[in-house]
Parts: sequence; structure tokens; C-alpha cells
Amino acid sequence: MGALAEILRRHGPAYRARYADRMPWDQLKAMRAIETCRTPVLGGQRWECPRCARTHWALHSCGNRHCPACGGDDARVWLRRQEALLLPVRYHLCTFTVPKELRRAIRSHPREGLALLFEASSSTLLDVCANPRWLGARPGLTGVLHTNGRSLVYHPHVHFVATGGGLAPDGTWREAHKKFLVPVQALSEVFRARFRDGLRQRLPEVFATIPAKTWTRKWVVHSKPVGDGKNALRYLSRYVYRVAIADSAIDAHDGNSVAFRYRETQTKKVRRMKLPAPEFIRRFLQHVLPAGFVKVRHYGLHHPSRKRTLSLVRAMLCLLRNRPIPAAPEPEEPLPPPRCPHCDIPMERRERTWRPLPGSVPPPFAHARGPPAAS
Repeated sequence: MGALAEILRRHGPAYRARYADRMPWDQLKAMRAIETCRTPVLGGQRWECPRCARTHWALHSCGNRHCPACGGDDARVWLRRQEALLLPVRYHLCTFTVPKELRRAIRSHPREGLALLFEASSSTLLDVCANPRWLGARPGLTGVLHTNGRSLVYHPHVHFVATGGGLAPDGTWREAHKKFLVPVQALSEVFRARFRDGLRQRLPEVFATIPAKTWTRKWVVHSKPVGDGKNALRYLSRYVYRVAIADSAIDAHDGNSVAFRYRETQTKKVRRMKLPAPEFIRRFLQHVLPAGFVKVRHYGLHHPSRKRTLSLVRAMLCLLRNRPIPAAPEPEEPLPPPRCPHCDIPMERRERTWRPLPGSVPPPFAHARGPPAAS
């Protein structure tokens, strides 16, 4: 069982008893899922050795995208699919971050605020790249949303893996400088203006609470070359199917506190932080995304509607650079069955159920209200 699940099972009931009336349904649902992950409450699959008749129950995982114990296989599948999109060009990693004055507003209105963050940053990158003054071409972009900083603080930002070049209006490929995609100062100014205008239009009451200096200060946009893009995708894949923290980063948890490790962004040094259990749970839950919110989005040449164009561009670049056209990835193979620890042969599945197994006791879910009724 995962460390986070144990923390929520131990401290979750008291946390909900105190804060449930102020918690979004998405957070309560995530807590419920993680607390029951890989427990008899969710049922499982009974495997049997065909030789010695030994049985083994493989308990079901919750499948919630915020659970650190789930999604490992999905992340590997996602990575293979994204690597299949890569072109034989140099890639850049571009990161768009909002100032701290906007974090609370986005956290309070995550569906609208995070969607605006995606829209403002992606349109900025596409339009600045399309400007003839800079690249004058349409790149391929894969964007991944992160909401957390290294110590679980709320810090929303979007990473884009961008092709180091793009398809020009005349159908030719225009290569970006090997160390330079487009000016980050131009990206910062356009991004700031588009986010400001979007927030004023969609959430005027929230816009009125933002200090005026927020719209005049310099916004942080970072861009750097990342080679063929594979390492950048590998880094991002760790966060696609989990949120905020991995079980392996949790060092200890007792009756009152939780200790975990994180790496400082600036110094790259590993630090250790100890928080009271309720504060640790609060920091984790603020990264739970709204139901149905898509945290990975594709734009430009990477957009799903441009699969044919992307294939043609790949063939053109491979021809120009005298490289073989990569073959389509092989279909994913199903996971092998467990092996009998006594006979060391594959076991056979005899039963599968999502009902609670006999003797299992669901954890108490105080104040676990349902989602609001549709009006």
C-alpha cells in the first residue's frame, strides 16, 4: 500500500470532519479513491496455479489520476505515443509561469483559470513563432500542466515541448537557431497581455481583486534547447499520471506529521520538509484537478487534426537529412500474468470482482457528499 494512501486513511476522516463543507467534490472523490486503492474494498482478481492450486488475490487499484500508486503503466504507454510524434529536429522546452499574485485566484477557480493559462500560453507561442520577424512558421507543441512547486506549494505553470522549427506558409521547413527558438521577452509580454484580457473577460470579479502592478511587472517565460526531445518527454511523463508527489518521496509519517523529500529548483539540492499531517493533506489536495480537465494538450503540428501533415513533414525531413523514416510503434502488449512463487509458472485467472472482498471494511468517509445536482 502506498505511503500517501496510508496517510489519508489515518488522517483523512479527521480532515474531512473539519473541512468537508468547504472542500470541492473533486477533492473528496480523490481522497475516497486513494484511501481504497489496492485494498479489498475495491475487489480484485483471484489467480490460481494450474499445477499446485495455490491462489493469489491481486487487488484492484483505484485508477484515479491523482493517486501516486496508479498510472505507472499508463505513463509508459503515453511516453511511447509522444515519442512517436517526434520529428528528426532539435526540440525546445518552453515554460510559462504566472506571478504569485494570480495563484490564489487560479486555485479558487481552477477550471477557468487553468484553461486560460493553457489558451494564453499556447496561442502566444504559436503566434510569436508564426511572426515573420522571428521564425515565421508553425511549430509542433505538446503542453503539460503542472500546478505544484517542489515543496507542494501551489505554483501553476505549463511546459511545452516545441519543435525547433516549423512549417512555413510556402510548405517548406524553417529551422530555428540551435540555441534559440523565439525571444522570451516577446513571449512574456504577449502572454501577460492575453492572460490579462482573458481574465478580465471571463472572471471580471476576480480580475478586480488582482493588484495593478501584476500587469506591469515582467512575467517569467523560460525556453531552452533539449536535444531530440526524448528526455524532456520522459521528465514530463512522470507527472502526467500522478500529481504533486510520489510515494517514494515520503520519508516518514507518524501520528502527527509527514516528512518528505524534494529538490530545490535553483540549487538542485535535495531538501527534507516536515509538515503537520493536516497541512500536508491540504497541500496535496490543492493540486486535485477539476473532473474532466485535460492536463496534456497538443497544438500546431502536434494537434490530432494534423496527423497527416505531421507524417508528411516527417517524411520530408527524413528525406532531406538522409534518414530512414521511422516505423510505426508496435501495439502495446498486455501485462503478463503473475507467476506462482512455488512452481514459477504463469498463474491462471479464476475470478474477477469489483465488489468488496469478504471481511473487508470500507474506511469511514465522513461528510462524503455527492456532486451538486444538475440545475
